[in-house]
Amino acid sequence: MADAFGQRLAQVFGQDMAVPSPAGVVQLPPGISLGGAFSLTRQDGVAVTERDYAGQWLLIYFGFTYCPDVCPTELGRMADVMDVLGPLAGRVTPVFITIDPERDRPGNLADYVSRFHPRLQGLTGTTEQIAAVARQFRVFYARANSPNSTEYLMDHSSFIYLVGPDNRVRSLFRPDTAVEGMASMITGQLRAVSLRS
Repeated sequence: MADAFGQRLAQVFGQDMAVPSPAGVVQLPPGISLGGAFSLTRQDGVAVTERDYAGQWLLIYFGFTYCPDVCPTELGRMADVMDVLGPLAGRVTPVFITIDPERDRPGNLADYVSRFHPRLQGLTGTTEQIAAVARQFRVFYARANSPNSTEYLMDHSSFIYLVGPDNRVRSLFRPDTAVEGMASMITGQLRAVSLRS
């Protein structure tokens, strides 16, 4: 399983990615930069860019509201992490970015994110805007049509990104990373930055 995940990391992020720790956390090696500028629409219809989150820590997951299993599981994990962080959770904004903008408009995103955590923000945009932000984070996604249905699913990479106040990814969490391990890593990063400030 670890070998398969390491191969997936290499495919998505390049051969220089570190192997995840046993806890499921990947630290970005020097020279690999993820994150950056974006222009999207929040679930309340307000246009936002990375500047609206300046100085904040973000916990970001890319998925889609019609996802039958992985997306709700990972968003539930993010919500649990926010609860475990306690008072430190106030410094972290959980964010869900759709990779299915055709169906995930602000109205249904608002309903969807409200089911997981009161502070979870849902972001959507045009097809071009979603493609641009996906490139910034090196997110793989593709429409998967079924010959027996008019509905479709989306194949996509499934990482949770911890983004620092500088809008750059600090850590990646693989699917099924333990909530306690994620919370511990996030707490360490927040405290380390506070000590340097």
